[in-house]
Amino acid sequence: MLETDKLFAGSIPENYDRYMVPLIFEPYAADLAQRAASFAPGAVLEIAAGTGVVTRALAPKLSPDASYIVTDLNQPMLDYAASRQAPDNRITWRQADALALPFENAAFDLVCCQFGAMFFPNRPSAYREAKRVLKPGGHLLFNVWDRIEDNVFADDVTNALAKIFPDDPPRFLARTPHGYHDTALIRRELEDAGFSHVMIETRAEQSRASSPRLPAVAYCQGTVLRTEIEARDAGKLEAATDYAASEIARRHGNGEVAAKIQAHVIVAAA
Repeated sequence: MLETDKLFAGSIPENYDRYMVPLIFEPYAADLAQRAASFAPGAVLEIAAGTGVVTRALAPKLSPDASYIVTDLNQPMLDYAASRQAPDNRITWRQADALALPFENAAFDLVCCQFGAMFFPNRPSAYREAKRVLKPGGHLLFNVWDRIEDNVFADDVTNALAKIFPDDPPRFLARTPHGYHDTALIRRELEDAGFSHVMIETRAEQSRASSPRLPAVAYCQGTVLRTEIEARDAGKLEAATDYAASEIARRHGNGEVAAKIQAHVIVAAA
């Protein structure tokens, strides 16, 4: 992962929430919230919360006396998440680094994270920190995207941009969001961090959009892929988005489009 892969700033948080969340994140957020609620946790820590799609899904499922600390490394993303959340005195918003959590040992029943582990510069360190702040018997619950070939629109966009920039293709999607899909590695890193009873489920869903342009805009302008495109040619963002849309239309049609997305869901006991 490059350092710039973490820079969700400017208009990216709003575009991310407007386009990416309904396109690929909502079904997995509902799944994660359901799994989290099944543990009936009294103290919850969410890390790498992004624009808060899991927070919005999970908060209504927690008990009235639960505490819920929602964190992200990226302050603009966290600010946007807070702006989308209804007032709730159980929720505390706090900027935090997953590799150095500012919380006491054994403080939480559950640590959850949706599609954030891929961005951690040192995942074993992040897992050790999650283990540290969990109570004995608590759980770490998170998900990561499977390989890019099993996430069709992301693959379509990546392949389209490689044609526009053949000498230096933007590889953010393959490198980072879809770069941590080896389940044997995930299991080994969790066990090395002290977790037990590691369960990994691979879950396929459908990504749907009303037009081919929506996934093109979502990926090209609602993720750090935008930064990569503009770094190659600041004037080509719209042209790159248009070309990605045309490639999605060529493969999936000009009307409503749908394609496979796939992720791994992981539960580990502290």
